[in-house]
Amino acid sequence: MNRKIIFILSFLFLTIGAFAQDATDFARSAEAKYKAQEYPEAIDLYTQAIAIDSSQKNFFTRRGFFYTLMKDFKAAKADYSQVIKMDDQDKFAYLSRGGALNKLEDYNTAIKDFNKVIILDPKNWEAYNNRGIAKKMLGDQEGACKDWKMSKKLGNPEAKRILDNNYCK
Repeated sequence: MNRKIIFILSFLFLTIGAFAQDATDFARSAEAKYKAQEYPEAIDLYTQAIAIDSSQKNFFTRRGFFYTLMKDFKAAKADYSQVIKMDDQDKFAYLSRGGALNKLEDYNTAIKDFNKVIILDPKNWEAYNNRGIAKKMLGDQEGACKDWKMSKKLGNPEAKRILDNNYCK
């Protein structure tokens, strides 16, 4: 009886290990496609990796990034939302989803994501910069300028141009 249990457990561990390895292999292949600028192929490979092992948040993060490169902001938003479900402290996922939401013209929700980034990382100039964009699109010029000034203070190398182009005082 014990031999059967040991055999079954050994088989299960080997099988699980093989699946995890397969998912990692797909991810490695996806990164090679990224380096070759073959983004649709990279997306397909990450989709296959996720089908094998959906517990790896970095698979969703990377696929979301590739969707962003392909300007499929709805799909990118979905992947970054999945990352946030897996780890509600992932500031990169909030920042990236906020960027996708800006592109989808869902500025109020984007602001919520940028606010979360700023709570998690008060010195994140990119969150202030992108929140400024959302505020401007909502007609809050004063709020936008305030965010861009903070972004500049935190080291945004393009902040002066942004401030000048948006007539911030």
